[in-house]
Parts: sequence; C-alpha cells; structure tokens
Amino acid sequence: MNNKEVINHIVNWLNHYSEQSKTNGFVIGISGGIDSALTSTLCAKTGKPIICLNMPIHQHKAEYDRGHEHIEWLKKNFNNVTSFEVQLTETFKSFSIALPDETRDWLTMANSRARLRMTTLFAFAGSKKMLVAGTGNKVEDFGIGFFTKYGDGGVDLSPIADLMKSEVFALAKELGVVKSILNAKPTDGLFADGRSDEDQIGASYDELEWAMKFIENPHDFSRLSDRQKLVLDIYTRMNKANQHKMNPIPVCLVPEELK
Repeated sequence: MNNKEVINHIVNWLNHYSEQSKTNGFVIGISGGIDSALTSTLCAKTGKPIICLNMPIHQHKAEYDRGHEHIEWLKKNFNNVTSFEVQLTETFKSFSIALPDETRDWLTMANSRARLRMTTLFAFAGSKKMLVAGTGNKVEDFGIGFFTKYGDGGVDLSPIADLMKSEVFALAKELGVVKSILNAKPTDGLFADGRSDEDQIGASYDELEWAMKFIENPHDFSRLSDRQKLVLDIYTRMNKANQHKMNPIPVCLVPEELK
C-alpha cells in the first residue's frame, strides 16, 4: 500500500463528498483510539472546518487523556480544527435511572453510551450543516460487525471503512499521530474499566484480518492450527450474528394487487 497516495485519495474523496452535499465540514467523536485519530486527521487535511468532540461517560482516564492529547495535537497542526468537551455522564445516569431494572444489563447500557454520543454528534452537525464522519474500519464494519447499531454505526459517511486495522495504523503513523494512541490497545471506550477490543472479542485484529482474508480465499482447512480454527470460529460466529447491522434495513414489500 502506498500510504501517501491512499491518504490523498481519502482526503480528495472527503472534499468531493462535502462539496457535492453542499455541507460545511465534518464532526468527529474522539475516543482516544486509533480509528478516530486517523479519521479526524484525514478530515482536517481537507482544509474544511472540523469539530472534534470529546464526550466522556464514566470514561477511563487513559482513554480520556489520549483523546485530549490528540485533539490538542490536531489544533496545533491544523487551524481549521475546533473542539468541544461535552460531559455526558450525568445525562447517561439520568437515562439509566429512567429505565426499568430489567433493561439495564451491561451490553444494553454500553450500547446506550454509543447512541447518546451519536445524538450529540448529530446535534453539532445539524446546527452547523456539517457531516458526521464515521470511524469504523473494514474488519469492524464488514467483518465482525463490532459496532453499535445507531451508535457509532450512525454516521453520514465512512472514510476508513475500506481499510484493515493494520492499514489504519500504517496511515496514522505516516500522518504523525501521537505515540500514546499508536501504542495503545484498541478499545471501543464503552466500559469504565478500559477493557480492550481483544478482551471483548477474544482475538486480535491481526488474527481477524487473517480470518477475513481466509474466508475470501479459503484453502486447506486441515492445515490450520487450533488457534487459527478458534479465530475462524470467532470471526464467522460474529459475522453471522451481526448481519442485521451490516445489511440494509429489511423492507416488507406489499404486492401491488394487495394495495
């Protein structure tokens, strides 16, 4: 992969999409992770106005600090970047209290964090006539569906969704993203204990990339190691379970003779 050419291609694509949609720039949620760091930097390189939002909800300190460091780095290097911090912890608490006890399981509440942040992003985007830029990569968006439906999956456009995680890291390094983010374990930032994506999934992104490529071009299954078979099982199980996120919303088509 030619990193510089890929960067230029994505930046040009972002500019073209913004101009065609007659919008003013981009809004991005900053998590302290590599995907939002790359996406926000690519958006900043368009020269269009960029709003970066840090939206802590019971946030793990290391994640918050990395997000803050990245935003400061962006603002130092790009004069088209502004930022806001929107404290959502109390809002999240109020929402949680309003729910019946039986709905407050850990996964529901984690996804509710993502959906609250999505609502915040669109509040800024709508008021400024901007686009919400998604931060999902290819493995997450089209491999295992590792995102929240109508949460971090609720965006206007997806600049890095055709990039594997390894390619995301390569482009971020090329652009000079801060080392604290380059060196951090990927995390979705939805849990106060700072658990990594690998902790939740049971496989690393390198392993998931391998599985995605294996599915696309299968070969001798009998020669796989036990670990490879386990990773393949994780990948295929998550891919099947999360098709409802990756496919268009089903529409019940009513035959003309019944109308």
